[in-house]
Amino acid sequence: MELVVLNTDLEPIHILDSFGSLIWTNRYSTYGDFEIFTPFETSLLAFLQADNYLTLSDTTMIIEDVEILSDPEEGNKLKVTGRSLESILDRRIVWGQVILNGNFQTEIERLLNENAIDPTDPYRKINRLIFEESVDPAITSLAVSGQYDGEYIYDVIQTLCTERNIGFKISLTETGDFSFKLYSGSDRSYEQTDNPFVIFSHKYDNLGSTNYKESKKDSKTTILVTGEGDPLTRLEVVVENSVEPKTDLDRREMYDDASDISQTTSEGTLLEEVYILELTQRGREKLSEKVIIQLFDGQIEATSMYAYDVDFFMGDIVQLENEYGLQGRAQVTELIRFQDLSGENTRPTFTQII
Repeated sequence: MELVVLNTDLEPIHILDSFGSLIWTNRYSTYGDFEIFTPFETSLLAFLQADNYLTLSDTTMIIEDVEILSDPEEGNKLKVTGRSLESILDRRIVWGQVILNGNFQTEIERLLNENAIDPTDPYRKINRLIFEESVDPAITSLAVSGQYDGEYIYDVIQTLCTERNIGFKISLTETGDFSFKLYSGSDRSYEQTDNPFVIFSHKYDNLGSTNYKESKKDSKTTILVTGEGDPLTRLEVVVENSVEPKTDLDRREMYDDASDISQTTSEGTLLEEVYILELTQRGREKLSEKVIIQLFDGQIEATSMYAYDVDFFMGDIVQLENEYGLQGRAQVTELIRFQDLSGENTRPTFTQII
């Protein structure tokens, strides 16, 4: 793999293609990260500096930590880590109370405009950040209702996207802008006919060693959300993670005190039905953090008939069949590229569609 190093003005200053090891991870609805571990050379410090950028394919990451590790026996090592461009959103907060109510993409754009792209306070502006509108019906058809005050912009967007199973990314454009965009993966499983199937299976010799994890330990099905006010008179909302409420041992309850969501805002008093929508949104967000975990990760064989960024992409739904007899539709939610002295490999993480 070949990394291009850019300075803070986004000018290319070095090509890095030799290192002890590189781990480069992209993710669907959270920021990615990287780690470079290599024998120390003084010359490396000239360009591997905090706040410089690294690019690989269409992904750009920011150098955040540089460590020199002393090792008298095997020689000193240099460890460099950082995160992808999406992480710049945790440098801004929701400044003051903001109510989101309407089209999802429109309200996310407003949130970014008011706090990073074109804020009232010019000191808060992120100069290169722009918003790229999606025309995908999977994005444009979504709605949102919620109230925020003081949260990190990244946390708000990440939570809202995860709840709706959509991705977001910030890409470096040819003109030097940081372009934010919402996106949704394509279905390439057996349950559709619009796209060519993508099947990962030992039967086709395109999936190497795999790991599997399933956990219900922290999952919840039902949440009681209470609003502001006196405990005897405050509004209560029950939110379920399914159309039919779960019962008996299938029911797993949790509680959230949403008294921080105010019915009285700078724009006046919210109608009760609007306030209930905001409490419901809080419940959905909390439940989205407490889902059943079903994860596969597997190494894509070098001779695979499918190539990432050609035949399948981040967020796509593919058909998966592994050596444990587990099969079904799974979404590509993470892709790890790894290189060391023994060579390169690519390892996607698939999240089972339940």
